[in-house]
Amino acid sequence: MINIKTIYIAALLLGNVAVAQNKTGFKGQGPIRGVSTVSRPVLRQWKGIFLQKGDDVYFSNDFEGGRLNGMLKVNDTLYTALISPENVPINGSPWYAFKVWAAKEKNITISLTYLQGRHRYPAKISRDGLSWSSLETAGAKKYFELDSVPQNYEFKLKVGKDTTWVAAQELFTSKHVSGWVAELNHQPNTTALQIGTSTLGKPLTVLKIGNPASKKRILIYGRQHPPEVTGHYAMTAFVQTLISDAKLSKKFLKEYLVYIVPLMNPDGVDEGNWRHNTGGVDLNRDWDAFNQPESSAVRDFLKKEISDQGNKLVFAIDFHSTYDDIYYRVDPKLKSDNPDLISSWLRKTQEQIPGYVPNVKSLYSGGPTYTAFSYLFKQYGAESLVYEIGDKTPRDFIKHKGEVSANLLMDLLLK
Repeated sequence: MINIKTIYIAALLLGNVAVAQNKTGFKGQGPIRGVSTVSRPVLRQWKGIFLQKGDDVYFSNDFEGGRLNGMLKVNDTLYTALISPENVPINGSPWYAFKVWAAKEKNITISLTYLQGRHRYPAKISRDGLSWSSLETAGAKKYFELDSVPQNYEFKLKVGKDTTWVAAQELFTSKHVSGWVAELNHQPNTTALQIGTSTLGKPLTVLKIGNPASKKRILIYGRQHPPEVTGHYAMTAFVQTLISDAKLSKKFLKEYLVYIVPLMNPDGVDEGNWRHNTGGVDLNRDWDAFNQPESSAVRDFLKKEISDQGNKLVFAIDFHSTYDDIYYRVDPKLKSDNPDLISSWLRKTQEQIPGYVPNVKSLYSGGPTYTAFSYLFKQYGAESLVYEIGDKTPRDFIKHKGEVSANLLMDLLLK
């Protein structure tokens, strides 16, 4: 069993020590178990402004990605926020995001409490919703319980007439992703397609970049779980490298067609969910039953593009976030059509980044394909893995590792 308390305390003590040194000893998750993915009810948030009578401090969750379920003024400077999940049982990834402002400038303390689970993400703040900084300082107060991460989390904040955004991670909603997709769609040999809709009717988009006549295809996808923003950072760095003007990228895109599904769970992201889609389901457990529209849309798209056209899915990578950097792969004993690709890729990544030792764990050894990467391996024989980035991994290292990884992958696939 993973000792979450040990992991969390280690992360706090290490502070700015480079993630590349991999000193937390993160063991990753245990074997994937099947759960029902039939839709379940979710509790939609009340959206609006939280203001107590006679007070002059305002809190709001009325924006895409917002998550605030209650607010109580304890005294003149202390406010307690309630953060609740969309439904239970649920993975402990308590997302929160809200705005705060006041009639006059003052210092306040905000205490985050959770109806289910424990605190995971140190607060980040922004003055415009675009540029963010961390509030993880010596002034942050943590309450530890046996074998848990903090149950409560307190931080101090100066508020005034100008709005301050507070969130578990940077906000990247469906609108932000749509803007990124629109930018990429101006690239040569690029097509953006809607392949389906979410439960709430939001479009599910795939980008096709490269040579449409090629029989060799790769798949890049992410954000099955709403709060996993560092995974989104890694994915964008990876993709931007693949489609750059570099000689290697141009050569690669002449020989391959790349599919990119940047936002698998737009409802969950925009609703500020902890883990699930609007069907109340973890999408990364629905790749056997395919009860949810999001996973079904990708399955059906790939069938038309790969199976029905006689093409080959060579490689697939699923971007996520967790407590520390780790790769989840298919057990090497299960042979794909290119069995040495991932081992060579990870080895060369270690060689290219001084001091970096990839943390790798086999997470699929056969049987039902509950997760996306296991389905893509079993269905298409593709070399498939999960690329997890730590919650606190420095953003410059995320970018660097994404660029190095993409260049090495292109080089190996071209050989």
